[in-house]
Amino acid sequence: MAEGEGSKARRDELLKWQAAAQQKWEDAKVFEVDAPSEGEGGPDEKFFGTFPYPYMNGLLHLGHAFSLSKLIFSCAYHKLEGKHVLFAQGFHCTGMPIKACADKIDMEITQFGCPPQFPVEVKQTAEPPKEEPKAANVPGAKFSGKKTKAAAKEGPAKRQWDIMVANGVAIDEIPKFRKSEHWLDYFPKLAMRDISALGAGVDWRRSFITTARNPYYDSFIRWQFEVLRRQGRIEKATRLAVYSPKDGQPCADHDRASGEGAKPQDYVLIKMRALELPGPLAALQGKGPVYLLAATLRPETMYGQVNCWVLPDGQYAAFAARSRPYVENGYEPGAPQAAEEDCVFVMTDRSARNLAWQDGLPGDNHVPVKLAEFKGSELLGLPVAAPRSSYKKIYVLPLPSISMTKGTGVVTGAPSDSPDDWRALEDLRSEAKAKYYGLDLETMIAPFKAVPMIDIPGYGTLAAEVVCTRMGIKNQHDTKKLAEAKAEVYLKGFTSGVMTVGNHTGVKVSEAKKLIWNEAIKEGSAVAYSESDKPVVSRSGEDCVVALTDQWYLKYGEPEWQATTRQVLQSMTMYQSGKAFEEALDWLNQWACSRSFGLGTRLPWDPQYLIESLSDSTIYMAFYTVAHILQRGNIYGEAPPAPGAIPPEAVNAEFWEHIFLDGPAPKDGQIPSDVLATCRREFDFWYPMDLRVSGKDLIQNHLTFCLYTHASIWADFPGRQPRAMRTNGHLLLNHQPMSKSKGNFKTLQEGIAEYSADACRVGLADAGDSMDDANFDEKVANAAVLRLTKEAQWMGEAVAAQDSLRTGADTFIDRAFDNEMSAACNITAAAYKGLEFKEALKAGWFELQNLRDWYRVACGQHGMKRDHVLRFIDVQARLMAPIAPHWAEHIWGNILKRNGLVVTAGWPETSPVDASLQHARRYLEKQIVEVRKRVTKAEAPPKKKRGGAAGAPPPAKVQITAVAFQVAPEFTGWHAAVLQQLAGSYETLVGPAAAAQEALKAVPAALAGHPSLAGMPEAKLRAQVMPFAKYKQEEAIEIGSKQMLDVRLPFDEAALLRENEEYLLRSVGLKSLSVATCDAAASAGGTDVALPGAPHMHLS
Repeated sequence: MAEGEGSKARRDELLKWQAAAQQKWEDAKVFEVDAPSEGEGGPDEKFFGTFPYPYMNGLLHLGHAFSLSKLIFSCAYHKLEGKHVLFAQGFHCTGMPIKACADKIDMEITQFGCPPQFPVEVKQTAEPPKEEPKAANVPGAKFSGKKTKAAAKEGPAKRQWDIMVANGVAIDEIPKFRKSEHWLDYFPKLAMRDISALGAGVDWRRSFITTARNPYYDSFIRWQFEVLRRQGRIEKATRLAVYSPKDGQPCADHDRASGEGAKPQDYVLIKMRALELPGPLAALQGKGPVYLLAATLRPETMYGQVNCWVLPDGQYAAFAARSRPYVENGYEPGAPQAAEEDCVFVMTDRSARNLAWQDGLPGDNHVPVKLAEFKGSELLGLPVAAPRSSYKKIYVLPLPSISMTKGTGVVTGAPSDSPDDWRALEDLRSEAKAKYYGLDLETMIAPFKAVPMIDIPGYGTLAAEVVCTRMGIKNQHDTKKLAEAKAEVYLKGFTSGVMTVGNHTGVKVSEAKKLIWNEAIKEGSAVAYSESDKPVVSRSGEDCVVALTDQWYLKYGEPEWQATTRQVLQSMTMYQSGKAFEEALDWLNQWACSRSFGLGTRLPWDPQYLIESLSDSTIYMAFYTVAHILQRGNIYGEAPPAPGAIPPEAVNAEFWEHIFLDGPAPKDGQIPSDVLATCRREFDFWYPMDLRVSGKDLIQNHLTFCLYTHASIWADFPGRQPRAMRTNGHLLLNHQPMSKSKGNFKTLQEGIAEYSADACRVGLADAGDSMDDANFDEKVANAAVLRLTKEAQWMGEAVAAQDSLRTGADTFIDRAFDNEMSAACNITAAAYKGLEFKEALKAGWFELQNLRDWYRVACGQHGMKRDHVLRFIDVQARLMAPIAPHWAEHIWGNILKRNGLVVTAGWPETSPVDASLQHARRYLEKQIVEVRKRVTKAEAPPKKKRGGAAGAPPPAKVQITAVAFQVAPEFTGWHAAVLQQLAGSYETLVGPAAAAQEALKAVPAALAGHPSLAGMPEAKLRAQVMPFAKYKQEEAIEIGSKQMLDVRLPFDEAALLRENEEYLLRSVGLKSLSVATCDAAASAGGTDVALPGAPHMHLS
């Protein structure tokens, strides 16, 4: 907050107006809306917008408010337009987050007392980041990037008790949060408080919480899943999923403390058999074959293996395993597979844990049996046999860039098609480097050359060497160039490479990859493996694995369902994010929708499972339409019985089918027919949803799930599919990510208290509207406090003094001001409709204020005209009502003394904007600027000449007192020809940039035969006509009128200058002005040419 008592006093004034406005709204129930009677209100007369219900494990912050503000502004605009507007807001409590937090509180109190006395913890040192495995950029891979996160976070984990204190929870209240139910009682009410304080305009009668606590919502979700199952959208299957062993269930995005969006990434683990067991491996004698498992996404490169890589400082272990032996001569289709045998797998602890949860390693409770541990350096020089390699024996070599947080820590070396492998192997071809690692250069390194296996057009069969040589990569430490080389080789190899070896010779790599993948697993030379494409930590604080899980799955990605959903997407208006939704549809696959623990609704046909938190959040927008009738204003659905109320037990599948799918009325007759009719009318009127707003992070799950589920449940009702979605980037605070630990964080409650709701809303509107991260600048919010209060003060003074303001006929300045106000209304309306709220703020606030300031100055001693001042105040209040409604209500009721509420006052009425009047005003302002520049130059003292006589008197000071304008009535000659050419292609010129540019380029050729340009060289002709053509095109676009391309200006230039003589002279500080009309081909000075809109000026 800005310092000083004055700034606080202004903020307090805004808070006072805020309280008064909100009381008015509450008294009028202005945001409580019911569907109009049958036959009233068409589809274009309503607006139903929604925002994803926030999760109730803490207070709302400015990040929530930023996304929410997009819907707030949009709803407010449509309400101002006179539409029926529904804005309801529920609260999400399903899933693991609340239970995990409650369990943490319970654990901390049990372990450390109440209040807890936590031990002092010493900071841990983070491991330096290391490179991702070299297969990261393979086409089709689901992860990317060169660096991994540090394995250990700096400092101890944040205590849940401390989080509660930071949320403002009283110390004696915190123990109650050991019970999950208390979270449901506590945080939704605070969220309602803060959203209301922001002036959001929510119909709170329709609010609700999720989970079985609310019997109506619970019934709704059970019905939704019964329908999806009936439609064949759900199946039970064993699939790989990101999984929390501690929680005993899959860990979906909302169940994660970190790693949102991570998905299972499939690998093959190549079984590289140890040919000797020296040193620490000797203890593995008699345990069966010992295999180093090399993780890869590119099994087609098995043919080019010349070595095996490990991290010298990496920690490895040997684990008891069972696996089918490798069939040396290849797997024959249809032949019986060999039985599994005891063996040993060498890999990292982390990857072994993953593999055990995929039933790839034996062990009780998925804990693999560890047989030995050793450093990577102890494996160097080990001879191994690599399946499909042309070398019968290759060696384990060092690669310092291996990441131990991806794959198995073991990597196969294929230098023909891996720039990393080629460069690293070349680096080792020195006696000193080999000796450093204790390797025999002549035996283990020198004999092994890159093996051609893939032919890439333009690169040949040794692409890695070709690209590294071309890019000048000198060693393996040139990581930036290596990353570029890897991306290039892998992409070209996948898309255009052809196999040159093996039983798939001549087959494109893109086709051979999966064939070789499957063959390697079948023949026993590789093991299937999966891990998350980035680290995932559950809300319980545990590192997650990828596990084979027996779960109920939603069949997202199924071709027919995907195609139907894509049709829905294509029918919608997608603000900025359509491509991201297309990409989400392309990769989204089956989704585990059942859970064993947490809060939520139980699967109706398999009640041992709960429905996962993202799966019960897809069509709840429909529930808003009837929630107020069912719940009677109680967000928990726990209102006491009352005459005419619908009891929870009466809300069954038949009820939902009747309301949402036009099914027959329930047979039990528990709900009166008139109540059923009201419910039907509410749904029929409000659906479909007109707009859903959200952060862009939900495209990959919730928003796409929403489209899928709508497309399925309302497959027979295309008119009930969502109409539009808008997503935005994350919110920065003062250009930095919001962070509680760094002190750069603000809750919504804090923001409103510090700046007021309206100043906060101005800051949110100004933050940005794109998919890029936006920025809430506290300087903007502080400036809004000052500007809103100062403007209100000026308006109050202007209205009080209205009887002294000018009346009578309009001057040009009056007409221009009134015309520009109409233009501002149109521009602001277009911005609101396009959900471009920063532009709406610019046009409807900052530029409108600048326009008023211009009008005040332009009127001079005559003063502003009363009618236009009052209209300005009226227009300004209405245009700002969606963004600063409390301030607007104050202006409307307390200053203008209008009846009713500004939020329902209607958009300002405007006359058609006069483009010629706009052009005339811009012309007038341009002349003022031009005269000032020329006067300044004329009055500037001349520069002293070198070698001038010493002591010479200074030149006399020049003072300009008069300006004479000479204006041309119309364009003639080649200028007229240019305008004629431009006018003929006007629609193209003001259209898309590419086509407009082509139309502009055609002008010189069209004028080549003009008499005044005949014989002129092409370059000179272009230089002559193009600046004028470009200028007139820009003018036509700016004004938005073809009139700008006429040979005559749309106004009388000379008359305009004469009418505004006093304003012009006052603005430039001169005493006299004259205007004369001349021929366009000549001017008084003999050198300058006057053109329409560009008069010749003579100063004296």
